[in-house]
Amino acid sequence: MTEPKTQTTAPDQLLPMPEDWQRALAVVAHPDDLEYGCSAAIVGWTDGGRDIAYVLATRGEAGIDTLEPEKCGPLREQEQRASAAVVGVDTVEFLDHKDGVVEYGTALRRDIAAAIRRHRPELVITLNHRDTWGGVAWNTPDHVAVGRATLDAAADAGNRWIFPELVEQGLDPWNGVRWVAVAGSSSPTHAVDATPGIERAVRSLLEHRTYIEGLTDEDPEAYCRSFLTGNVQAAAERFGGTPAVPFELFSR
Repeated sequence: MTEPKTQTTAPDQLLPMPEDWQRALAVVAHPDDLEYGCSAAIVGWTDGGRDIAYVLATRGEAGIDTLEPEKCGPLREQEQRASAAVVGVDTVEFLDHKDGVVEYGTALRRDIAAAIRRHRPELVITLNHRDTWGGVAWNTPDHVAVGRATLDAAADAGNRWIFPELVEQGLDPWNGVRWVAVAGSSSPTHAVDATPGIERAVRSLLEHRTYIEGLTDEDPEAYCRSFLTGNVQAAAERFGGTPAVPFELFSR
């Protein structure tokens, strides 16, 4: 099997993501995180016959100021399932951690390790785990906690002596995670051609209409298109001129 190349000769250029895998698990904090982060890449993968499942730590119930959490959570779950379906993802699970106050720690690592053992992916996808998006654009605590816990849980999932209660629940260790790909990183190393998937990525983000309408007065479709096309075009300079979804890839 071909391992991903390292950036020893051209650190300013993004390398193609590895393709010798079949199953991936995306683990993020909130509904819409994947749609803002990497859904154009997911379209290409699912269209190519790969199996991808989503796991969300929260239901995003604290994300809309004008909606009480008990009403917001079910609505955002519904929007997330519709959004995932647009890009060919059928499996969407929620861990039910509390939105806005997700805590990094063993409870979160255990839940994510359990999900990895259930789905047995070769590739795990998550969102930026660093304090900023680069420079002084501050990240949210939920993103940091879930991203960091996902990187750790990729190893936890393969160790039978960490969270042994998972074995008692029928979740045998899975040491088959070969990479963790971090979307939204300010230090990307690899990328995926966004051209085949960008239109469905726009439609997928647009499924979060309630959230978007609470976020901006701009026309929702124009907002989604501008945000996503701007991001993939920004990566093109480092990917041979091809609009791309960048990732920071950690090998295991």
